[in-house]
Amino acid sequence: MGGRRLPRVGRGRRGRGAGSRGLGFRSLGPGLVSGAADTDPTTVGTLVVVGASTMFGLAWLSLLMMPALVVVQVLATRVGVLSGRDLQRAVRDGYGRVASVALLVSVLAVNVVTIAADVAAGAAAIGLLVGVESRWLVPGFAAGVLALLLWGKYDEVERVLKLVMLGLLAYGVAAVLARPDWLAVARGSLVPVVPFTREHLAGMLAILGTTLTSYMYVWQTVEQVEEPCARRELRYREFDALVGGGLAAVIFWCILVASGATLGAHHEHVETAEQAAQALRPLAGPLAGAVFAGGLLASAIIATPVIAASGGYVTASAFGWSRGLSRTPRQAPRFYAVVVVQTLAGVALAATGIGPIRLLFVASLFGGIATPLGLVLLVLAAGNPRLVGLTRIHVGLRVAGWVIAAVVAVVSVVFLAQQVHLLPG
Repeated sequence: MGGRRLPRVGRGRRGRGAGSRGLGFRSLGPGLVSGAADTDPTTVGTLVVVGASTMFGLAWLSLLMMPALVVVQVLATRVGVLSGRDLQRAVRDGYGRVASVALLVSVLAVNVVTIAADVAAGAAAIGLLVGVESRWLVPGFAAGVLALLLWGKYDEVERVLKLVMLGLLAYGVAAVLARPDWLAVARGSLVPVVPFTREHLAGMLAILGTTLTSYMYVWQTVEQVEEPCARRELRYREFDALVGGGLAAVIFWCILVASGATLGAHHEHVETAEQAAQALRPLAGPLAGAVFAGGLLASAIIATPVIAASGGYVTASAFGWSRGLSRTPRQAPRFYAVVVVQTLAGVALAATGIGPIRLLFVASLFGGIATPLGLVLLVLAAGNPRLVGLTRIHVGLRVAGWVIAAVVAVVSVVFLAQQVHLLPG
């Protein structure tokens, strides 16, 4: 790609789009992977803590994330398909280098800390399943992720991630094995109640902050460029984005129900998803603990490559380098160098012995700055005719995008103000 101007519809080395594979359900993939990657171990850990502290009190919010995720994913799909650019390149072409660098720094800052937490969680999940000390597994897990990205072509990477997505069904199984009070679950899911307690307010901030992460919608735009399609097929890609966002929200709900029915009901205090998997064993049986650990491993396998690759894309796009998993390391050396360095930095951070909750806190802190910025730039790019042509987004979709960006910005400001003790909490 280099510094050449991109056409309206993205290019991939494979030279085939959705039309060549058939439409409808057969074209599902990019949105599913992007949505599933949003269920990374840091999100799982956050939902576990919320479920343990509030039981089902915020189940309604986890379901309310479905329309928010769908709006963001559809906007990202439109940017990728109609402009032929990933979000970083669209921001660079539409709003200049300053905005591009701001987005780049915000994404990379969140990515390194999130990779650290996710490789630690993936190794811990393997350790729980096979009975091995997890700290010795961190380098091996990271090496497996890098091997997939360095030696697999884009469609091969996507095929692996789609297959691993089946492991996320473990969270649904864990919710059933937890034997919750389904009447209480229904009440918590369908009747929004916001008790002004510290636990509920902190839980709301955490859920909003950890689910609308920047790498999710950045990757969604990347996938549209790597797997190009004609404009007339946009509605199928939007349907794919809808399915992906819906899948993520359902998984969020299942995790919250499983942890609320066990940890919350028994007033167990946990700080990580790994501790939750261990705690589920005596509370809901050994099978529930193993199933939850399996879901945690699947989420780490899906999310870590996406996060690492998204960092490579935003960096290469910002500087006009050759990029893409459809290229070999020889064809895009600087792109792959960023992927490797970012992953190794995450492993080094995980090896420092910093607790998982501290890593989650730092990731959320950076995310509080990055997510609103990325959402604003996404909505701007989706409505910029110089980028997407004359195809206008529906006014309702645009308004929804601005409302989501505003809500996340307000939540982020409140969160940051609490951390520096400007507000109680």
